[in-house]
Amino acid sequence: MTDAPAAVLTDYDTYLLAVEQARTAAAAYYGDGTSPMDDESYDRLTRGIAAYEASHPEGVSSDSPTDKVAAGALAGGDVTHSTPMLSLDNVFNLDELSRWGAGVDKRLGRPVRNYHAGPKIDGLAIAAYYTNGKLEQLVTRGNGTTGEDVSHAIGTIAGLPDLLSASMTVEIRGEIVLTSEQFEDANRIRTAHGEPAFSNPRNAAAGTLRATGRAYTIPLSFYAYGLLSSEPGPSGDDIRDRMTHSLLMATLTSLGVQTVNDTPVGTLTFSDLTEAGAYIEKVAEQRASLPLGIDGIVIKADHPLDQKAAGSGSRAPRWAIAYKLPAIERTTTLKKVTWEVGRTGNLAPRAELEPVEVAGVVVTFATLHNPNLIGRLDLRIGDQVVVRRAGDVIPQVVGPVVSARTGSETPVPIPAQCPECGGGIDSSQERWRCLKGRACNLTRSIQYAVGRDQLDIDGVGQSTVTQLIAANAVGDIADLFTLSREQLVSATGSEKNADKILARISAARQQPLNRVFCALGVRGTGRSMSRRIARTFGSMKAIQEADAEALQAVEGIGPERAALVLAELAELEAVIGKLAAAGVNLTEPQVGTPVSAVSTAEGDSAAAPAPPLTGKAVVATGTMSGPLAGMSRNDVNELIERAGGRASSSVSKSTGLVVAGEKAGSKKDKADSLGVTVVTPEEFAEMVAAYL
Repeated sequence: MTDAPAAVLTDYDTYLLAVEQARTAAAAYYGDGTSPMDDESYDRLTRGIAAYEASHPEGVSSDSPTDKVAAGALAGGDVTHSTPMLSLDNVFNLDELSRWGAGVDKRLGRPVRNYHAGPKIDGLAIAAYYTNGKLEQLVTRGNGTTGEDVSHAIGTIAGLPDLLSASMTVEIRGEIVLTSEQFEDANRIRTAHGEPAFSNPRNAAAGTLRATGRAYTIPLSFYAYGLLSSEPGPSGDDIRDRMTHSLLMATLTSLGVQTVNDTPVGTLTFSDLTEAGAYIEKVAEQRASLPLGIDGIVIKADHPLDQKAAGSGSRAPRWAIAYKLPAIERTTTLKKVTWEVGRTGNLAPRAELEPVEVAGVVVTFATLHNPNLIGRLDLRIGDQVVVRRAGDVIPQVVGPVVSARTGSETPVPIPAQCPECGGGIDSSQERWRCLKGRACNLTRSIQYAVGRDQLDIDGVGQSTVTQLIAANAVGDIADLFTLSREQLVSATGSEKNADKILARISAARQQPLNRVFCALGVRGTGRSMSRRIARTFGSMKAIQEADAEALQAVEGIGPERAALVLAELAELEAVIGKLAAAGVNLTEPQVGTPVSAVSTAEGDSAAAPAPPLTGKAVVATGTMSGPLAGMSRNDVNELIERAGGRASSSVSKSTGLVVAGEKAGSKKDKADSLGVTVVTPEEFAEMVAAYL
């Protein structure tokens, strides 16, 4: 985990400017859900403000965000909260967390009894008021003291029932969010009604919660983190005075309310703060795959007496803290958009950005996926844009910060001709394509085909491919198999290299169908999909004869992808015919057939034993060693599937086996935490020895 370093404020003027920037950002964030500043930049700014104030206590501004609820820049609303909805102070590493814990212990004069930790959901905080078990009112956080009535949204929020399972008069606090699936659906609904797409889930949730009079409804989700009495008990106490926080969460669940306990990472109650580290690592590791946004972990003293003894400041409770995770979303400037043509002729727009650090990596370029996305997001050159990098995913532009526009932004230039060859463009599909297709960027198409995980023809680099194309010796991947020695000598300038390449081409004729299919570069497929298609049909002829319904029997192929694959196969029919004529293998070994197996005598009724990995999802991670040394990840995945298993890239409770080589990292740790069997490459090689 990394710190969010404080902004350096050198004088009183820069301090006042920072205070104003923080107030403006907070007002936008807690108001309509938009902000020209991302979370990490805001944290850096407020830490800088706090550092300046610590050195200059005589000059603290009355508008400073360090002494009030973060939403205090807002005017609030018409509804006064029964109890202020306070902010949380932040820590950014385990040392800071430890110092916070020591401070709480010092206030209590003894160690905290227990702690409760749960994910800090990146949503919009609300208070839900129930009377005799019926949901009567929803109120936004506002400025922490007063909020806005948004009761019109009752009935559209999953996880927040209109009726509780018990007749109670209570206030439930939590976060309104759009899950990843809801966010995608929301943008489909928005664009279908002629409105611009939302830039990110939090903005979308905030805008949706407040919206009235729309011709459509966007469902929201709710995750509770607090339970209060709407009216004092007989002795003037609150329900929070009688229950630990973990028991309050359990009570909410019993009432039919969705809570932070119901997120995939769950929550944790523990006695020693040193135990928080493992939970924090777990949440950080799973963050990218979660169905909702989180930006940290909230750690609280669990017992009500500890909370009461620790007390609260004017802006935050002293018994709770937010451990902030590094940002996976940052805001930066879109400088320009460039266009590339891929190996299949697809046009790929790429955003050039003002460099910004996202999740520990400096991002300068990000994908925009396709030209239509630029229009849907209404992107403009000069925009402040939200950039996301989750896990190992290529950085992507999520959307513009419309509230930060100055009027100087300009439209993104959209090409009328292919930027590679100057030819026409087919813009009838979501992904635009040069009318020349693969011929537009033949060099990249051939280079992909000869790659290690495809045909594995070593020695055919970019220079050689360029020479072969210039000499009209290669017009598609099938022409590789009819190259003469003279053509290769001319392209490489070396008889020795030419002979090596000829030998590799000869060996490539025996590659299994899945590699040949992958080498074709069929749009909508990749290495894993090519393996699944080849295993399903067994031969290229069977694939070509398959209809859309048959293709949809392959895992991961739906109606749209099936139609695309059929169109691609029709386009590649001549190339496939040339491959067959050149003697290239177009069949796939049967799953579960050992390499060393011999045919059984005709009439032998003895059933062959099931392959050792039958029915198991297997994940390979780290550097392979022993008999698997030198194998690429694709090689290992092919071995897994030959032995009857299903190659997977992520670890979950349904994973049957993890093969962990050197530097296995988080996937091995996750397997250990879930109780999934972990083996070394050497142990795995013994299990599948007959299939190597």
